[in-house]
Amino acid sequence: MSDQAVSEVDTPAEPAAPPRPRRSPASLLRTAAWLALLVVLLAVPLYLDAAWLKAGQYMMIGAVGAIGLTLVVGQAGQLSLAHAFFLLAGGTAYTLLSGPTGDDRVIGFGLDPGLSLLGAVVVAALLGLAFAPVAGRLRGIYLGVASLALVFLGLYFGQSAEELTGGTSTGRAPAPFSLFGFPFTNDGPEITLLGVPIRQAERMWYLFLLLTVLAFVIARGAVRGRVGRSWRAVRDNEAAAAVMGVSVLRAKAGAFAVSSAYGGLAGAMTVLWFDILKPDESEFGTYGINVSIAYLAMVIIGGLGSVPGALVGALIVNGLPQVLALYSADLGWFSGTGDGALTPVLVSSFVYGAAIILVVLFEPGGLAALGRRLTRLRRQPPEEP
Repeated sequence: MSDQAVSEVDTPAEPAAPPRPRRSPASLLRTAAWLALLVVLLAVPLYLDAAWLKAGQYMMIGAVGAIGLTLVVGQAGQLSLAHAFFLLAGGTAYTLLSGPTGDDRVIGFGLDPGLSLLGAVVVAALLGLAFAPVAGRLRGIYLGVASLALVFLGLYFGQSAEELTGGTSTGRAPAPFSLFGFPFTNDGPEITLLGVPIRQAERMWYLFLLLTVLAFVIARGAVRGRVGRSWRAVRDNEAAAAVMGVSVLRAKAGAFAVSSAYGGLAGAMTVLWFDILKPDESEFGTYGINVSIAYLAMVIIGGLGSVPGALVGALIVNGLPQVLALYSADLGWFSGTGDGALTPVLVSSFVYGAAIILVVLFEPGGLAALGRRLTRLRRQPPEEP
């Protein structure tokens, strides 16, 4: 027998590669729906005026913050009421890092705005990691109360560190945002798309949309990957997770740090949206208790642990006041001047407060669970008579 024949007999054939799983029609439909939504959002600045674009930007701020909160509360099972603190930390870090040097009143490092935005995310994540020893040893309402203390710490910090925040009376303006030398203001080169000038409102819309898409994609990857599985294992049963080799303290610390990073990004976006960093004078304000409760409402309404649900919750909680404010001028609503007059924010609080009650009573899984239930009902074959 020839050497070639021996080699053919002795050498086992290489196993065939397993066939790649084919995506189901439902999965393809979901992907097509997300792509269609992205195309619509890209086209929005070509058809809406600056006021509506400003409202949409505020919804995207809420979406980024809500995604981070649903990861730590819904995926990792840690109750956090400190989101407003991390918003303030991220906004302060961005303003401080990008602020001009040589100002006698406030401190600035004069860094590139894009690098400062990344620095704000890192600073907020490190602050969340610093709180991790507390988060790793407390659970439930005890952790919620401990995290709420950070909001009061942020209130004291904002009022006291005037060289960083500018103080409650005047605040301080952030540096205009630019990326790779391209300004997101009315300065710089004039751009026209399909006959529509792309000015500051349109540019900031595309910037916020880019940040929201990145936040969404990263969160979905984390939830579907090994990190998300470790979070859910700790949420469901810490003892069983430890037996399976999951480091409980590390998983909790990682979830809190990631959530804090999202809060820091939302805080930097908030400063860019307001075009000013202005600390609160009381515990109710832009970075107060009411903001932490609003973000918690977003994730409860959307569905704890659901990343798409966080987007819907932000659309309701952050979007409703903006829409009511825009329509109120045309319809003559909220024209009262007394102390008891209704305002868009007050009406929105009533609406999402009622939504929370309805979710808790009838659909604890939130709108995400309701959507899954409707999808299952649509897939079930009709019963034969």
